[in-house]
Amino acid sequence: MRLYNKQRKVELTIDNKLLEKISQIGIQHFPNEFGGFLIGKYSDDFNTLFITDFILPESYKGNRYNFERNSEGMNTFFSTLFKNKKEYYIGEWHTHPNGSTQFSNTDLSAMANIASSSCVNLKNPILLILSVSSDKLNQATFYIYDNRKLLPYE
Repeated sequence: MRLYNKQRKVELTIDNKLLEKISQIGIQHFPNEFGGFLIGKYSDDFNTLFITDFILPESYKGNRYNFERNSEGMNTFFSTLFKNKKEYYIGEWHTHPNGSTQFSNTDLSAMANIASSSCVNLKNPILLILSVSSDKLNQATFYIYDNRKLLPYE
């Protein structure tokens, strides 16, 4: 799947099988929210982001309307990943059970915190929100964080 963000003039690609795998994990946690980390790399000109994988959190709290993951110990994992595969943390994903893929103020604040974090070094993180029901993916929307806004890919 190839998506484009008109405002930033950047492209995002993800294999449909990978998106399906993420969706299935989200559906397994229905009716609670669930999520994790997105892994990827940019093209040499930084105009295309390739989402290559995802990582599930070691510990988390999830309920019908909230998902909070713990990132303890992930710095070492991501350092090793970059050293071995030249891939790195590029953002977050989570589900909205029986909801829309519209981001919340909590989602926007979380992405702003990631972008301003000195240990992440990622100014434009990606957010994937999946609307899931008990047995299927309803919709998936990717956003890029830019200047205190979440801008959708189409």
